[in-house]
Amino acid sequence: MLNQLVLSVADVHNTTISSIVVVTGSFVLLLALLKKFAWNAIADMMNKREEKIANDLDSAEQSRQKAQELEDTRQEQLSASKSEASDIIKNAKSTGESSRQKIVNDAQDEVSQMKEKARDDISVERQTALSSVKGDVADLSVQIAEKIINKELSEEAHESLIDQYIESLGSEDETR
Repeated sequence: MLNQLVLSVADVHNTTISSIVVVTGSFVLLLALLKKFAWNAIADMMNKREEKIANDLDSAEQSRQKAQELEDTRQEQLSASKSEASDIIKNAKSTGESSRQKIVNDAQDEVSQMKEKARDDISVERQTALSSVKGDVADLSVQIAEKIINKELSEEAHESLIDQYIESLGSEDETR
């Protein structure tokens, strides 16, 4: 029995070693066949994949840089546009203010000229009216003096002369 137990342990041990040798041999043979027939194809496929990924990364980086450059250019153009719009608004405000000031000054000058003309017209009319009144007073004085000289005034004549004078004043005002 002991003998059988030793033989069975040795048999199991031989079977395990032989299995390991067979599996290892098969694996080495598989590696040799892969190396001979498939390794170059697999390596080429992996190299192509590596190159494609590298190219994609480079292309993505270039696209990112180009997008950044476009963004920077757009920002510069936007800033320039804002600055230009601000300048246009400032110029428009300045032009509007100067136009407003010119209009106000012109209006004030025109009003001053109109006032001065009105004063001159009033002065001329006043002088004309005073001259007319002086002439009328002189004529009336001469007429009264003529009448006084032509007749000696009694109280009745005096009242009559005053009444005539008043009537003549009223009729002269109506004719004017």
